[in-house]
Amino acid sequence: MKHLRQIVTKAVIAKGKKRTESAEILCPPNTPSSILGCWVINHTFQSKKHGKFVEVTGKFDINVWYAHHDHSKTSVFTETINYKDRIKLSYRDKDSTGEEVHVRVIQQPNCTEAIINSGGTKFQVTVERELLAEVVGETTVCIQVHDQDFEEEWAFDEESSSSSSNSSNSSNDNSSSSL
Repeated sequence: MKHLRQIVTKAVIAKGKKRTESAEILCPPNTPSSILGCWVINHTFQSKKHGKFVEVTGKFDINVWYAHHDHSKTSVFTETINYKDRIKLSYRDKDSTGEEVHVRVIQQPNCTEAIINSGGTKFQVTVERELLAEVVGETTVCIQVHDQDFEEEWAFDEESSSSSSNSSNSSNDNSSSSL
């Protein structure tokens, strides 16, 4: 006899993903001659669900190593960039309780381009990042339940084995050698 049973469990009920590319303008204290390197570090963020969106508030540091004073000196200029991303959620289950938001970084913020602007006094740094948001909530799943005497059919190969023991041969060898 078969019947249905409802089970309340936690599951991913909504997901969203967002890739962001932003152009950040940085103002170093010295007029740059050239950019020698650029990197992004110290990424931190927090997230909170607002309706059908997850809002991610974060920050990271951009470091630009550059030459100045007509290529006679070098410095590293660091600036902290704050950002706010809204990730739109796609729902699989509308009715849930006890929701938790989980955000994973698919692509850490990184520099894809760093140039000196046309005025020659500022850096324009292009930074990309990608985030994945998941909402976990309590949901109900239905399963089909069978009586206890039901056994699921398994497809498996029959095996047979035969064992032979070498212990009798070794004991015979030992006894004949001692004679």
